[in-house]
Amino acid sequence: MTYIDNIVNNYKDIIQLYLYGEEQGEAIEKCQAFSEEVIEMDASPEEIVSLHIELLDDMGIQDGELVKKSLDILQEIIISFGFTYRDYKSMMNKLEIHDKEMDVASSLQETMLKTTIPTFDTMEIGAISVPARKVSGDYFNIIDHKDGMLSFAVADVIGKGIPAAIAMSMIKFGMDSYGYSQLPSDSLRKLNRVVEKNVNQNMFVTMFYGLYDHSTDLLYYSSAGHEPALIYRYEDDEFEEIDAKGVVLGVKVHARYEQRETKIGPKDMIIVFTDGVTELRKHDDTFIDFENVKDMIRQARDHHPQDIVQYIYESLMRIQNPNKKDDLTLFLLKNNKNLD
Repeated sequence: MTYIDNIVNNYKDIIQLYLYGEEQGEAIEKCQAFSEEVIEMDASPEEIVSLHIELLDDMGIQDGELVKKSLDILQEIIISFGFTYRDYKSMMNKLEIHDKEMDVASSLQETMLKTTIPTFDTMEIGAISVPARKVSGDYFNIIDHKDGMLSFAVADVIGKGIPAAIAMSMIKFGMDSYGYSQLPSDSLRKLNRVVEKNVNQNMFVTMFYGLYDHSTDLLYYSSAGHEPALIYRYEDDEFEEIDAKGVVLGVKVHARYEQRETKIGPKDMIIVFTDGVTELRKHDDTFIDFENVKDMIRQARDHHPQDIVQYIYESLMRIQNPNKKDDLTLFLLKNNKNLD
């Protein structure tokens, strides 16, 4: 762990102690030592404010009263810099402006990334995508080719905030531009170029890309370092993991992506998700057992996919640690043809 990591963790511990601990006075006392440390390393007050905002986001603190209470700690730190009350108020105004900017970014993202779920006689689709904070790093898209073919993708940006929202908007534009005539491997190859050329070099994107032919029931799929998807085999009551080799988008200029295919039987379901599902933290801070998610799918398998994903989401929210939230996306496609 680096010296900077220690600084960040120390400040996070102070905030947690003040907000959730019983010894708030101890947290205030620790502010003095922390202030001396950051002043010694020539950190600016603006950097401390930015760190405070980032830690509130990382800790999933969105409740207005808790955010307001946390400012007591920030005030103690800023006072050590010799700032006047006027300067302090100015920085509080910047915090409010930041919140408004995030509201605007959230609204723009909701509008620009909105995806319509088509309806078919031969298949049913359900999807849910819920951000942990105002701006999501998850994304899903569906393209109806109008010729018996359907493209779909689920993606996760390794990054946060407004840059992640911009990256997702670019990916949607790219997918909408290329997706009507491309196989998954070709689509990922082209999207990789979009990300590599236009997105911040420290931001990468994982994506599972599928093309489903509902006239032949064949699924073609590729992956850019994304979570393996699942196929639920209805007749056998078994889950099959599907994955394909490929690096995350934006890492390698001339990346190539493996493409595979599999048959989707009557009532079988394709399930694609982000790590907000697989790495969900429970109230006791342990990770969820993914077998529990599979059991939820089994229990609701005869319902419409939209009802299934909603049921899973609500079940997960009941057991999730509210302070350890992550963006969560779940996509489910069911072959609606009858068993012979």
